[in-house]
Amino acid sequence: MRPAGAVRDDYAGRMADTPPGGTPPSPPAPVPPPSSPESVPAPGGAAPRMPLRRLGWRRLVVLAAVVLLIAACAVFMLIQLGSNLGPEALLVGVVAALLPVPVLVACFLWLDRYEPEPLLYLAFCFAWGASVATAASLTVNETAAGLFKDWGLPQALTAVLVAPFIEELTKALGPILLLIFRRREFSGITDGLVYCGLSAIGFAMVENILYLGGYGYRVGVEEYGPATGVRQVIAIFIVRILLFGFAHPLFTSMTGVGLGIAARTADRRVRFLAPAAGLLLAMMLHGTWNLLPSLVAATGEGLIALYGYLGVMVPIFFGMVGLAVWLRAWEGRLTERTLPDYVHAGWLTPPEVAALGSLGRRHAARTWARRVAGDGGLKAMRGYQFTATRLALLRDGMRRGLDSRPADRERAAREERELLDAISAYRSFFVGRDPQAPVGVWDGHRYHLRFPDGSRRAVEAPDEPVVPIPVVLAPPPPPAHPAGYGPPGWYGPGPAAPWPAGRP
Repeated sequence: MRPAGAVRDDYAGRMADTPPGGTPPSPPAPVPPPSSPESVPAPGGAAPRMPLRRLGWRRLVVLAAVVLLIAACAVFMLIQLGSNLGPEALLVGVVAALLPVPVLVACFLWLDRYEPEPLLYLAFCFAWGASVATAASLTVNETAAGLFKDWGLPQALTAVLVAPFIEELTKALGPILLLIFRRREFSGITDGLVYCGLSAIGFAMVENILYLGGYGYRVGVEEYGPATGVRQVIAIFIVRILLFGFAHPLFTSMTGVGLGIAARTADRRVRFLAPAAGLLLAMMLHGTWNLLPSLVAATGEGLIALYGYLGVMVPIFFGMVGLAVWLRAWEGRLTERTLPDYVHAGWLTPPEVAALGSLGRRHAARTWARRVAGDGGLKAMRGYQFTATRLALLRDGMRRGLDSRPADRERAAREERELLDAISAYRSFFVGRDPQAPVGVWDGHRYHLRFPDGSRRAVEAPDEPVVPIPVVLAPPPPPAHPAGYGPPGWYGPGPAAPWPAGRP
């Protein structure tokens, strides 16, 4: 990969962003090499894939139960909405409520570009919020409204004293189940925001069907005709979706922050208190939001709502947006903090780590891989970047002591080895493919290069690794072999013959 600007020496000017190939020496016994030439696909073949997890019968039973629960709740909500709204109003509500969903979902997926979560889990959270959370909340809210009516209390109290608690609890329950049973899919606060945000979007979509189709179209048609119904749908759409469509995701994001903190700590107290605090804060914000229109109705002072929205909710919203953007970049910076361990163990080179530090550099790396290795190289580079990010997160978890039991530590070490082998397999698709890059091997401390004149010599790594955007890396930690692994045996097949270790 060519550097974007001039660098300080001739070697750096010729080096590629990734190891250009060659067969390095065999690793010292008893550590096995990451893979073997026979097991790595040749460039141009099918791109390697991460090992798939096997589903045991217990997991299949749990998966089937979850699918049946979501399906049953979805049917229940469809019957409830259909009987309350009627077919025509239901159709209008569904169409209007679906319009903002792709935009909102895209915003949360944008946060998750460094390490995209499995589509199955994303769909689970959205479906949970749209079916299970809405079904449970509707049942509890209607029951509470009936009780308040029997007790002679205003039914509007349901929106303040009941709805915030049951709605936030049920929306968060799906992501909480993921944290309990799939903790390794939670890489931090960003994942908590994504999972909880999608659950809230699903919930808000179904709730908007009720408002747009029922309080908007059906009520307008019954009072003055279809034209009034359409006008009310537009008015509700502007106020409820365009102006305040962020409300449900904002509330539930507080729980997401708590879940993300719990996922990255080894302290058992924090694992419990952080989600509880986030959920409580989400309930308080939701209750405050619902309280504002009730105060306006009771006092007739519309400024109460204006001051509440602009003085409380809007600052919190922009604060969460700023936090989300900062956390999005955190995953990129995490690779530069943790992957140097693997650089000194010989698994990665300094330019590779630097090229993972931002989305701009990752895009440039994919462009380079496609130029030198075609579509297969592009897919391999994407897989390589995703796997390297997961490796950084796994390494960070090891440092934090997230796996306290011996079985968990063994599983983490096994997963680390799988990720390292996958990185070597992905790399084989684009190493040695750039004719402008010299053949070389990184041994953890220096490059062993073979130059066009046939000479071989060891060259120290430059201070500024050659990446699409030159960057000066922070001093790496002392040399260490992560999880007991030594230098790798090779970086994939290349056009040059091997040479002994340590000899230029």
